[in-house]
Amino acid sequence: MTGTIHGTFPPQNRTPVSIDLSSNQFEGPVPLFIFKATESHLSNNKFSTLNSSCDADHGSPLSFLDISYNQMAGELPDCWSRFTELMILVLTNNKLSGKIPSSIGSCPWLLTNELTGSIPTWFGKSSPYLLILTLRSNQFNGSIPSSLCRLEYIQLLDLSSNDISGSIPNCIGNFTAMKRKAISGQNGTIDSGINSTSIILPHNGSSVVGYKAQATLMWKGTLSQYQNTLRLVKSIDLSSNKLTGEIPGEIIELNGLISLNLSRNNLSGQIPEGIGQLNSLDALDLSRNHFSGKIPSSLTEVDRLNTLDLSRNNLSGKIPTSTQLQSFDPATYSGKPELCGPPLPNKCQGDEPTTPTETKDAQSQEDEDSFISRGFYTSMALGFVVGIWGLWGPVLFIKSWRYVYFKLLNRAGDWIFVMVAVYKAKLSRVIKC
Repeated sequence: MTGTIHGTFPPQNRTPVSIDLSSNQFEGPVPLFIFKATESHLSNNKFSTLNSSCDADHGSPLSFLDISYNQMAGELPDCWSRFTELMILVLTNNKLSGKIPSSIGSCPWLLTNELTGSIPTWFGKSSPYLLILTLRSNQFNGSIPSSLCRLEYIQLLDLSSNDISGSIPNCIGNFTAMKRKAISGQNGTIDSGINSTSIILPHNGSSVVGYKAQATLMWKGTLSQYQNTLRLVKSIDLSSNKLTGEIPGEIIELNGLISLNLSRNNLSGQIPEGIGQLNSLDALDLSRNHFSGKIPSSLTEVDRLNTLDLSRNNLSGKIPTSTQLQSFDPATYSGKPELCGPPLPNKCQGDEPTTPTETKDAQSQEDEDSFISRGFYTSMALGFVVGIWGLWGPVLFIKSWRYVYFKLLNRAGDWIFVMVAVYKAKLSRVIKC
């Protein structure tokens, strides 16, 4: 028999350790006995409220609750402090509104939607083991609290499409898990926080049985769901907010980042010169801001870069030359005429356009001139040496040759003396006449 179960739950006295009622059509409030289990999987149903959580006993054993893809509406109840073992709470794709209650601060995994207010400051204080924080497409306002920088295990941070203002905290470099190398410490190996079958809890190394870590992320302009490869994705997405100021230089310490999206903000200043240290980047989007100055030459060192968008900024100067940067579409750099060089059609000042034929002819002429010059001077030098040694060699080393040579010189000298004397005598007679 196939189909789905539907209806409401009767009162229960006995509670199993793990409950999986996902992908059915249960409706109404979440029943109380759910909070007496250690794990409750309730996704893909029609549950409407969590109010029964306030009737749960203090010290509930519940460590995992997935109630995503339901029909819960209104505000979350503020009764979460009684769930002392709660580690993972998934509320994705509901109709919730209002602020996140402060009593929920012990959750290491939080996926919520349609919430308002400022980002709670207890993130990083009460929830230091957060691996993934996704608050995308909500109505959060205010600034990014510096307490977020305590999230050393965070691998995915998505605050995009909100109303967040202020600057990016300088302490963003504290996101240790976003650095390439795994770092071992008192809390285990940071880079092993997420794998393909479960969430490994950083504080004790245990895992949540039967739950596959997954997250929905905006990747290269497409909303995609990641599961088996989630552990490989280290991403920061602060796009579509009202952030101001410069990109903090500390961001270049996160050399394990695969994706960085700061687009559609009011960020200014120059792109950090050391951005090339983020050599694991596959996607970089800094478009629609107010960045100025040149594109850092270090960006040529990011040879894994497959997606780049620097458009709609105030950048200027020549685009650095590399196989990667010249392979992108000109739209990547569009918006300001101050940028020049390939792949843009406008040439940089001082660059003379030449045709391939002209270049070849010039090279051939240069080679020919070089050949003639070298051959000419080589022949002159060789001829001079041969001539000198041909004349003076025998004279220096053969005695009889020296005798004949000097005898010839004496005769030549005598002949010249006689000829000069005769010429003078004739000249004297002419003058007397």
